[in-house]
Amino acid sequence: MTKPKRNSTKESKANFVLTLKLDTEIYQEDILDKRLDIGRRIYNACLNELNKRYRLMVESKEYQRAIKLPKKDKSRNERLQELNKKYKLTEYSLHDFVKPMQHHFKKDLDALTVQKIATRCFEAFKGKIYHRAKTIHFKKQGELHSLEGKSNATGIKFRGNTLIWNGLSIKVLVKPKDDYAKMALLQTIKYCRVVKNGANYYLQLVIEGIPPEKINKKGEFRRKVGSSKVGIDIGTQTVGVTSDEKVSLLELAPEINTPYRVIRKLQRKMDCSRRANNPNKFNENGTINRSNREPWVRSKHYQSDQLKLQKIQGKLSHIRKQSHERLANEIISQGTEVYVETMSFKGLQRRAQTTTKNKRGKIHRKKRWGKSLANKAPAMFLTILDNKLKHLGTELHRINTTEVKASQYNHVEDNYGKKELNERWTMIGEARIQRDLYSSFLIMNINPDLSSINRVQCLEKFEKFKIIHDIEIERLKASTNRKISSMGI
Repeated sequence: MTKPKRNSTKESKANFVLTLKLDTEIYQEDILDKRLDIGRRIYNACLNELNKRYRLMVESKEYQRAIKLPKKDKSRNERLQELNKKYKLTEYSLHDFVKPMQHHFKKDLDALTVQKIATRCFEAFKGKIYHRAKTIHFKKQGELHSLEGKSNATGIKFRGNTLIWNGLSIKVLVKPKDDYAKMALLQTIKYCRVVKNGANYYLQLVIEGIPPEKINKKGEFRRKVGSSKVGIDIGTQTVGVTSDEKVSLLELAPEINTPYRVIRKLQRKMDCSRRANNPNKFNENGTINRSNREPWVRSKHYQSDQLKLQKIQGKLSHIRKQSHERLANEIISQGTEVYVETMSFKGLQRRAQTTTKNKRGKIHRKKRWGKSLANKAPAMFLTILDNKLKHLGTELHRINTTEVKASQYNHVEDNYGKKELNERWTMIGEARIQRDLYSSFLIMNINPDLSSINRVQCLEKFEKFKIIHDIEIERLKASTNRKISSMGI
């Protein structure tokens, strides 16, 4: 098999991440924990300063005049940019703000790492400046899980399979048979990132270029690359995939088996411990007393339970990511021209706003798909797939959902018809077709404008699609694996 051609213009800008476990001792873990907490406090200080500066700018008369200008007026953006500079709402002004802090913590954090913390905070705060987010949250204790540098020359460095950082020297574990890691380490390392996941610590190397191809024992490339157009219909728990040669209806991350009961018990135990050791931190009605600024008291039992919870969540995170990587490779083996509908997963995560009742007068639950999205992480899957496609010189094509309306279109009758969520099957002519698979078929036959479906192509390919579709449905019916209710099987 020949190696796929890659786009040379994108290749020069491409980066990939190699994650290696750190062989830490207890005293080194304590130092890393201390540095992560210092980073958290610096992040919060930056966010507090940005909030002050932003408040001053918003309250100014100049801002009030500028914001009232029409959005199409070019001078509006120019004035707002000038105000950002005037009130020091820029990345480099925040770098100046953190200089004294870096001098205070110079034994633990280097200048470049502190600058990266400030940059990270500013990038998050942009959401508030450009009205994409209402508020940016402060990091609670233990919520900052990573610190990174700006280059591999100073600060956090990787030298000879060892992490070197401000007096720390920690060996990095590279398995003797890990040829992928060995090939990746031959390339240029841009910068390093220290990550804590549960009780383990990792070094992430951001490497310039494209990831090396994995080769099997026969000397062939393990990852095959197809040439077909591929349409995918992504849901909260499932994904329908259609190409010219294959049709699949799959569960996202089927290996995930979240131990809800264990998690609930740990969370309940931790909550009881927190309330028993911090009586002054709670109001009489059980809510947290925000006016109390005393530090939280966390018992050793609490910390032990917290570590158990982190281990469970860390393990689930690894399983989820590996599953998504495998599915992305499977899709790429069918083709690199991949199309998907744009979808707001954040909108699906929110609870329902309106209160509705059934025929008996019972109030419907306001829960939506938050639990499914947390378990299956469809947005993460699309990001992984997009990154893999970019390394191959292309990208994930996102179609205009509101104009295409793939879930409503019927190419035989050439009309649109709304369907209820519980309608998992649709009649296309005389054929009974699974709804998600039919949507992926329509998405595969999208026009180059990404706003309309090519009906002629649909009519030409539908007969073959129907045959492969029926084979996939029979496979699902015969399968002993768990079946998601939204599949309709």
